[in-house]
Amino acid sequence: MAQQASGERLQGAGLAKDLFEDMGQKVNGMGSANVNGGADGEETDQKIVDEIESLCMNCQANGITRLLLTRIPFFREIVIMSFSCPHCGFHNNEIQSAGEIQPKGARYALRVERDEDMQRQVVKGDTCIFRVEDLDLEIPAGKGQYSNLEGIVSAVKDDLQSHQDERMRQMPEVGERVASIIRTLTDMLEGRRFPFMVSADDPTGNSWIEPKPGEAVGKWAKSEYNRTAAQNGMLGLGDDVPAPGHEHQEATTAPETELRPEYHSTGLGPTEGVPSSNNVDAEDDIVENQVYSFPASCPGCTRPCATNMKMVNIPYFKQVVLMSTVCEDCGYRSNEVKTGGEVPEQGRKITLHVKSPEDLARDILKSESAALACPELQLRVEPGTMGGRFTTVEGILTNVRKDLRAQAFGLEDGDAEVAEGAGDSMPSESKRTWEEFFASLSEAIEGKIPFTLVLEDPLASSYVQSLTAPEPDPQIEIVDYERTEEEKDDLGLNDMKTEGYEEDHQS
Repeated sequence: MAQQASGERLQGAGLAKDLFEDMGQKVNGMGSANVNGGADGEETDQKIVDEIESLCMNCQANGITRLLLTRIPFFREIVIMSFSCPHCGFHNNEIQSAGEIQPKGARYALRVERDEDMQRQVVKGDTCIFRVEDLDLEIPAGKGQYSNLEGIVSAVKDDLQSHQDERMRQMPEVGERVASIIRTLTDMLEGRRFPFMVSADDPTGNSWIEPKPGEAVGKWAKSEYNRTAAQNGMLGLGDDVPAPGHEHQEATTAPETELRPEYHSTGLGPTEGVPSSNNVDAEDDIVENQVYSFPASCPGCTRPCATNMKMVNIPYFKQVVLMSTVCEDCGYRSNEVKTGGEVPEQGRKITLHVKSPEDLARDILKSESAALACPELQLRVEPGTMGGRFTTVEGILTNVRKDLRAQAFGLEDGDAEVAEGAGDSMPSESKRTWEEFFASLSEAIEGKIPFTLVLEDPLASSYVQSLTAPEPDPQIEIVDYERTEEEKDDLGLNDMKTEGYEEDHQS
């Protein structure tokens, strides 16, 4: 049975690889094929685009829809569709994600500073909201697009210009404001309005803005978030999301969560209406190293699942909470580390100089609010990208390499080299840059080169193990710093009021 299951997985993986290849690899394969005849004189013409006769919604005649199944480096599989009608000349192009809805939504942000940034690839899914932040201009969810940033901005400009004459005649004031936006978009396209910010926010997690290795701070960022109940309902996720017009109907009862005995909480008082084996009483203290379980909703499918929680004490640091969620319905898994305590007065920057294998084995806690950087490796991980992690220096770099290699070339971590043809749709210069980046990252993980690891955390909730504690470690530098106004806004500290809030409530 194990061999059969393994064979089925390999067969499925092979099928996906055959269906979704890089465009460059498909073109190379097409060029090397014998288009006139095979070894036996038979025609072996290779098609990389499927054509389907379909109805034109403009003139009701039959047109042709062309489908291309491909995968985008550092993203995932998509279907590119193009429709054309020879009768009325109607054309339409769009994309759809060929993968599953991701466990979390994703938001990308890019600071555009030069002409090269306008050539970065962009995938805008049909549920994605794309924004030009400097203009407060929002492209709502709609038709999926696969283009570069220049193409997206040009499409917005052309769309605004298409009805500008009518707008000026009927609503002159609105027309003037739109004309100002069109002029600004023109300046952006012609390179006279750098820098500016753009963002893409997709609750399915299937939209994307192309990254580059060695990005400067604030240049490119990705953050993931849990979808709201309304977003899950919009995507059709969850059995307990009411349909429009049926919001007041009684919700379905969630099935009881089955937990292994060793994960049941013990010695805690019962909570009203809920079995004590699944809940933590708010009046009791959480015992260190004791595993507690409580029911939760899966962020991926909204169905009931179990979250396990354990509080541990990190020597010479503080108590942290390890949380693990597993959904038996959709397979969603997450492991997070949460730090507690009051918000410190200052942020903290920790610099570790990694020189030996012993340094690679140091424990490291990267909180969700921390940014991680290795200047010598041209590596930077923005806050919120990886969530909270408690592992070793080697472990966190291995996780970064695994994620990036899978996204860039479709390889599992441990594959020696980039397979021939993998990532062929990526520009040759970008591909060479990424290969050099992975080579230096692998050397660092194997302890062949020294490097510096920097954790910058505005909440001072990150930690690197000291080998000389409680004495200062000569290879660790710790600097406390004043948080910037932007960091305070992002963390919600400017809106936090801990004194005198009773008076505001009474008034």
